[in-house]
Amino acid sequence: IQHVYGAQHPPFDPLLHGTLLKAAPKAPTTPVKAKRVSTFQEFESNTSDAWDAGEDDDGLLAMAAESLNSDVVMETANRVLRNHSERQERHKRWEAPGPEQKSKPSAEPPPVPSGDLRLVKSVSESHTSCPAESASDAVPLQRSQSLPHSVTVALGGTSDPSAVSSSALSEREASRLDKFKQLLAGPNTDLEELRKLSWSGIPKPVRPITWKLLSGYLPANVDRRPATLQRKQKEYFAFIEHYYDSRNDDVHQDTYRQIHIDIPRMSPEALILQPKVTEIFERILFIWAIRHPASGYVQGINDLVTPFFVVFMCEHIEEEEVDAADVSRVPADVLRNVEADTYWCMSKLLDGIQDNYTFAQPGIQMKVKMLEELVSRIDEPVHRHLEQHEVRYLQFAFRWMNN
Repeated sequence: IQHVYGAQHPPFDPLLHGTLLKAAPKAPTTPVKAKRVSTFQEFESNTSDAWDAGEDDDGLLAMAAESLNSDVVMETANRVLRNHSERQERHKRWEAPGPEQKSKPSAEPPPVPSGDLRLVKSVSESHTSCPAESASDAVPLQRSQSLPHSVTVALGGTSDPSAVSSSALSEREASRLDKFKQLLAGPNTDLEELRKLSWSGIPKPVRPITWKLLSGYLPANVDRRPATLQRKQKEYFAFIEHYYDSRNDDVHQDTYRQIHIDIPRMSPEALILQPKVTEIFERILFIWAIRHPASGYVQGINDLVTPFFVVFMCEHIEEEEVDAADVSRVPADVLRNVEADTYWCMSKLLDGIQDNYTFAQPGIQMKVKMLEELVSRIDEPVHRHLEQHEVRYLQFAFRWMNN
């Protein structure tokens, strides 16, 4: 197996791990004659030829090369169960500590029986159905088919000494973080190298600065960044002073009303419904709509604000999860900077896809046309079948491109 360039995990190969994944034959919805595999299906089955391994993914490749036998699987499941049960016990003692809990250590969960190789749909379902108290019950193997096997190996560990452990994975993450820091520490950041390094994910500590650089908001030259930030933040609040009061004008009331309706529907609710966050989002979206009259505000643009706001807030709060933070406790000048940075980065993103939101949405229609041309080259019988039955690609592919 080769690792995909930019993917988080290597693929799950049914040939390599056939003992864990049983292929269920799909019954066709309508009776059809047996046909030769189409060109597109051949292409789809051979997409692993395009996987490209980088030096940052050595750990994942090593995990992908491991063939799991039953002993390895059972040991992994046992470790996951034990760790989860211990965390549950600690959580219960922390919530309601009693005299018995203080004096008696938590019981070690029973070992997983080696003969039970049942599959469950979700790891979390298996956890909740197998608490530590039911020591006499047989614990099913937690093997989620939706997760690559490398994740299970990394989280649960394995008895095979050649497998990559979770500590090795953390070392790999630390090594990636060092590469980012070295690249960002130079007087002029190489944006092309930064883009390549970011394909496999951006570590949280350097994510805000990396997003600002790759979006084109900040210059590559380190010395120019403070002046650029100060100038752009000042420019944004000049827009607010000049335009924001016009939200009460008749010509803009429909736009502001739609923004005001859409924001409470966003997620995470615990963050969005905080009054200060609602005000910030309303200002960002209204100013953008006023300054881009060709498209104006369109439902869906509001969801582009949240990722930037959350990532930039992570620099200034102590909570691990931003939606659990009280934004009202963040200093006002910090919130102003985060608001301005969010506006400009969202604007940079929308500059590249604004024709998706203008009249008749030509950007989306162009993508649908590209899909039609692609299918006509890769799978001509399907393309001809759709034409014969007067099925237009715009009818079924529009929502794919819009999302």
